[in-house]
Amino acid sequence: MSDLPRLPLTVIGGYLGAGKTTLLNRLLAEDHGQRVMVMVNDFGAINIDASLIERAEGDTISLTNGCVCCTMGNDLFMALGDALDRRPRPDHLVIEASGIADPAKIAMAARAEPEMAYGGIAVVVDAVNWPKLADDPQIGAQMQGQVAVADLLLVSKANGGLPAGLEARLAALSRAPLVDLAQVDAVAPLLLGGMTPGSGVAPARPHPGYIGWAHEGDEVLDRAALEALVAAAPAGLYRIKGKVLAPGGGAHELHVVGRTVDIKPAQADHTTLVAIGLEGRVTQDQIAAWWAGC
Repeated sequence: MSDLPRLPLTVIGGYLGAGKTTLLNRLLAEDHGQRVMVMVNDFGAINIDASLIERAEGDTISLTNGCVCCTMGNDLFMALGDALDRRPRPDHLVIEASGIADPAKIAMAARAEPEMAYGGIAVVVDAVNWPKLADDPQIGAQMQGQVAVADLLLVSKANGGLPAGLEARLAALSRAPLVDLAQVDAVAPLLLGGMTPGSGVAPARPHPGYIGWAHEGDEVLDRAALEALVAAAPAGLYRIKGKVLAPGGGAHELHVVGRTVDIKPAQADHTTLVAIGLEGRVTQDQIAAWWAGC
């Protein structure tokens, strides 16, 4: 057993496209005075301000404010061991759970590891898409289950205020405090010690099957063609993200959540895309055939 203070672990959960990575970018950019170590599934969606990056080595980015961002890998307990072995040891560890993961299972690792402390589960709720998706017969139970285990609920994409009925629906699933992310200037006080752990973990909810697809190539599309292609995506394809090369140099950064589409300018050397759909509603062959149509 180490003489060092126990390392608090906070888990950020929420369904695909809810805004977890946007939340992490805000945390990494803030001057909170702590050595925070953030673990993500991949660096692809992280958009850390270049002025904050001190150095990048392999799967680790060190920031000028003392924070570190790294990929988590497939072995959770090995990743936790790496965090505990780091010197100086971080003041706080934050893990972004996959959008289809149960954040409580990751948080339980903190309870099982003597050198770690449970820092809470913050679940991001997409105000635009959550109400409809929570009623979906395949994924609704999973989304409701993520909310049920939360110690803090953070609502994203509610710039015009919370949709009618959303607060009541969430309150029926969880006693966790509810915060509109558009109404707070800093997220560090919420994530790094601002949570009161709940009295227990909600029972597991049914988990649907998912189909994953990834592509890397040299396709070049103008914005109009990309928008038309996205509009023709298979109905069972829920999440698409990546970068598509644009004519004349540069690229389009693409984020699709359900029928919500966000395209903005970016830089890339290749067209790279990942997509996730529901098993039984779409197949990898259908996704590949859709993309081949470009």
